[in-house]
Amino acid sequence: MKELLKIEGLEAGYGSLLVLSDVSLHVDEGELVTVIGSNGSGKTTLLRAIAGLLPVRRGEIRYRGERINDIPPNERVKLGMVYIPEGRRPFPYLTVRENLEMGAFNPRARKRMKENLEMVYEIFPVLRERENQMAITLSGGEQQMLAIGRGLMSMADFIMLDEPSLGLAPKLVSSVLDVVDRLHREHGITFLLVEQNAVMALKLADRAYVLENGRIVLEGSGDELMRDERVKRAYLGI
Repeated sequence: MKELLKIEGLEAGYGSLLVLSDVSLHVDEGELVTVIGSNGSGKTTLLRAIAGLLPVRRGEIRYRGERINDIPPNERVKLGMVYIPEGRRPFPYLTVRENLEMGAFNPRARKRMKENLEMVYEIFPVLRERENQMAITLSGGEQQMLAIGRGLMSMADFIMLDEPSLGLAPKLVSSVLDVVDRLHREHGITFLLVEQNAVMALKLADRAYVLENGRIVLEGSGDELMRDERVKRAYLGI
């Protein structure tokens, strides 16, 4: 498979606080790669640095072979990268349809807004049913689907998804992650998934990394890490 994202020796943090130290990983086209780790391990910081929302202190981020350290976040979206943060964060007093249209802000996506909107409605029929409702009236699961749909409207082929199960009931967690799996398997979208539900994340993953205290300490296929004794003890409750 062709390498889509490559990170080497990444250091990033907030002010004087260094959160990530010497992080290296890669994501190939068509993969679903997950990052697991405890709270405070640096998972969200990693996604924010890749998305361009946090400056890189040291190291390199390459996307399709191009160094993107100094490319602003909106330009990274034009390259096909989308970051969906934890907490969903819809525009609460815009309708579902207006929220989705906000995702198609780059010129390439604007030209295909109608087709992309229909694709999103086919993937998430409930959003078609709710298209004239304000986003604030949606359930947590529906808001998460809206957040993913808004990412798809940008014609993203690489989605960074941060804690999609956060605050959802177990049944809704399964529904949302099933959609992620479907987008990956049927639509060929590449995912970098950060998720605290380690069992479900590893079941979905082609490959996975374990992040502890800002460093990658383990990597392997989802199945390999599911069988690793350290992962079982620390993250799977086994």
